[in-house]
Amino acid sequence: MGYQKYGVDSILVERIKKKLKNPDIKEKIKQLLDGVTKSDLQDRVKVTKLLNQASKILGENLSTTQSNNIVDFVVAQKIDPNNTFHLIKLWGMFR
Repeated sequence: MGYQKYGVDSILVERIKKKLKNPDIKEKIKQLLDGVTKSDLQDRVKVTKLLNQASKILGENLSTTQSNNIVDFVVAQKIDPNNTFHLIKLWGMFR
């Protein structure tokens, strides 16, 4: 898995995927990410802020190391939320 090489724990990913099956949590995360741009996802400060907000919604207490690893992963992916190919690629990583 691509995220594992950034030190993102697969157990954490599975726990979050399970939580996102809850429609209320999923909707809150969708609202949080509504309007996020490619440049937002390349800005470490903005990604950190989004991650902190998402972790509160999900009820996950992330260590500094976990947060840094996730931010590193997101920035390295150069995600464009308006590019369907990027979204399909991400979907494939986390299926």
